Amino acid sequence: MPTETFEFQVEARQLLQMMIHSIYSNKDVFLRELVSNASDALDKLRLEALRDDSLGADVSDLHIAIEPDQEARTLTVRDNGIGMSHDEVVQLIGTIANSGTAKFLRELKEAESTAAADGLIGQFGVGFYSSFMVADEVTLLTRRAGESHGTRWVSTGEGTYTIETVDDAPQGTAVTLRLKPEDSDDQLYDYASPWKIREIVKRYSDFITWPVRLAAEPASPDAGAPEAAGEEGAPAGPETLNSMKALWARSREEVTDDEYHELYKHISHDWNSPLETIRLQAEGTFEYQALLFIPAHAPQDLFVQGYKRGIQLYVKRVFIMDDCEALMPPYLRFVKGVVDAQDLSLNVSREILQQDRQIQLMHRRLAKKVLSTVKDMMSGEPERYATFWREFGRVLKEGLLSDFENRDAILGVSSFATTHGEDEPTTLRSYVERMKEGQEHIFYLTGESRQAIESSPHMEAFRAKGIEVLLLTDPVDEVWVEAVPEFDGKQLRSVAKGEVDLGTDEEKKEAGTEREKRQQEFEGLLTWMTGRLSDNVKEVRLSSRLTVSPACIVSDTNDVTPALENMYRAMGQEVPHVKRILELNPGHALVTGLNKAYSERTGDAGLDDLEGAAQLLHGMALLAEGGELTDPAGFVKLLADRLERTL
Repeated sequence: MPTETFEFQVEARQLLQMMIHSIYSNKDVFLRELVSNASDALDKLRLEALRDDSLGADVSDLHIAIEPDQEARTLTVRDNGIGMSHDEVVQLIGTIANSGTAKFLRELKEAESTAAADGLIGQFGVGFYSSFMVADEVTLLTRRAGESHGTRWVSTGEGTYTIETVDDAPQGTAVTLRLKPEDSDDQLYDYASPWKIREIVKRYSDFITWPVRLAAEPASPDAGAPEAAGEEGAPAGPETLNSMKALWARSREEVTDDEYHELYKHISHDWNSPLETIRLQAEGTFEYQALLFIPAHAPQDLFVQGYKRGIQLYVKRVFIMDDCEALMPPYLRFVKGVVDAQDLSLNVSREILQQDRQIQLMHRRLAKKVLSTVKDMMSGEPERYATFWREFGRVLKEGLLSDFENRDAILGVSSFATTHGEDEPTTLRSYVERMKEGQEHIFYLTGESRQAIESSPHMEAFRAKGIEVLLLTDPVDEVWVEAVPEFDGKQLRSVAKGEVDLGTDEEKKEAGTEREKRQQEFEGLLTWMTGRLSDNVKEVRLSSRLTVSPACIVSDTNDVTPALENMYRAMGQEVPHVKRILELNPGHALVTGLNKAYSERTGDAGLDDLEGAAQLLHGMALLAEGGELTDPAGFVKLLADRLERTL
C-alpha cells in the first residue's frame, strides 16, 4: 500500500518543537504516558468484547509488553488492546483535537519555571507527544480489533508524519522509540536499560490493572550461563514489573491487614504498622477511591518547616503525584495514603489542583472522614485514641484556627489535661457535664507545663472552690483559645484574665458586699501603687482569685497574653507591649502590712521608702507566674537591701 505524508496541525507542530527542545524536566514520565495509554486500550477492548460477541478479539491474555533493545537503542511499548483504525490514527495522532490547545500553548510559553511547565504538559491529552522528549523517531504500529488491516505511523517530530496501511500488524498498538543518546545533565537517561524501566514502572504504574511485562534480556554469547536463563538453560520468560495490587479498589474482605500494612510502609517509609486504616469510596458524578492511614507515631519532622505532607494521587491507577497537598488540610498532614480519581487528567499541576472543584470536594470529604474515624476511635477504642492524641493532638488543634467548617468536629475529638484528674485527659463535653451549679464558663490556663500551671497563683481560688480548670501546655493552645469563643454555649475563659466571680448567687452577693468594704479600706494604697508602677502596669486592684499568694499579674479580658506576644515576635511580627494588671490579696499579711505602712506615712519622703516594697511585690508576682523581670539585677539589689534591713 502507498505511503502517505501529512503535515502536523500548526498547534501540534508547535507542541512537538517544545517537546523536542526539552521543556519538560522530568522526562521519565513519557513511559508513564505510554503505559497509561496502553492500559486504557486494554480496558476498552475488554468492554467492547463484552458488548460485541462478533468482535472476534483475543482477550485471553491482555497485557502490556515493554521491549528494550540496548544494541539498536530502541524501546517498544506494546499492548494487545483495542487498537486504532486508519482514520483514528489520523484524527488522534496527527492533530490535537481539543479546543483548549491554543490556551495550553500560551500558558506553556508563559510558564515562568520548569515546574510550572511540567504541570501543564498533558492537560489536553498530549501524553503521546512526550515520546519525542526522549526519541529521535517514533513509530506507531496498530490494528483495531475486528479489522484485518493495520496502520503504521512514523515521524521524527520535524513537522510531517507518514502513514501506510500494513497487512501483518498484530491486534493492538506498538509504539517504538528510536532513543536519543543518554545525557544525564539534561535528565535524559538510558531508557533502554532494564533497571531504569523497572524503576519507572514501579514508581508510576505499579497498580495498573494489567500486567506490565519486561521482555527477557537476550543471553550474552560470551557468558557461560546466560543471566536470563531458566531451568536447564532455557530462556527465561518475560518479567512482570507491576504488582497490580490496587488495594483501594478491592473490597475489604479481599484484603488482609498485613497487605494494608505493607502498602502503608511502602508509601510512608515507616517501619511500624499504622494505627488506623481508613477506606473511602465515592460514587456518582465524581468517582474516586481512597485508602488512608493514621501512623502509630508522629514523625520527628512533623513541625519542621518544609515537612513533606500530602496524599499520593492516582488517576485510574496511574501515579500522578507523591505529595498532593490539596487533598488534605495542613493540620492532618500526618495522614498518609492513596487517592485514586477516575475523572482527572493525568498531568494536572499543583496550581490547578488548588482551584479544582472536584479536588476541593475530595479535600472536604477526606478531612471529615478522618475526623469521624478519630471520633469512632475515641468512643469505641479509647486506648488507641489515647495513642492518637498523644502523638497528633498538638497538630490537630491547629485546625481550630484554619478549618472553621470542621471546628466543632475538631473540638469534639480533642482532649485536654485537667485538674479533675492527673492521669485522664478530658473532653470539653465531659467538662461541661461536670460543671458546678452556677458555673457559667469553661475555665482554662495556659503555661509551659502542668506543674507550672498548677503552681500558679491564678489557680488558688479555683482550687479552693473545687472548680475544674483545663491545663493547656501546647504552644498552639495560646492561639486557638483566642479564636474559639465557646463550646456548647459555654464561653471559654482564662483564669488569668479579667475579674473572677465564683460561687453561687448568694455567695457572690456576700462577696460583693465584702469587696466594697475592702475597696474603701485599700483605696489610697491602690491609687498610689498604680501611679508608682505605671511604667509596668495599667492598674493595681484587689483580687478575688488569690487565697495564699500576696499578689498576681493578670491580663484584661481582651488583651493579648505575654506568651502570645512573644510568639508573634518570634515569627517576626512586631506587636505593641500590653500593660497588665497587678492584683493584691487583701487577706495576706504582706499586703495588709503595706496598707498599714501607707496609711501611717503622710509625707512623700516616707512613701518613697515604700516604693521598693511595691516594686518587690510586682516582681514576685511576675516570677510566680513564670514571667520575666525587665530588670533582674535591679530586683536582686532591691531584695538584698530589704533582707539586710531585717537582720
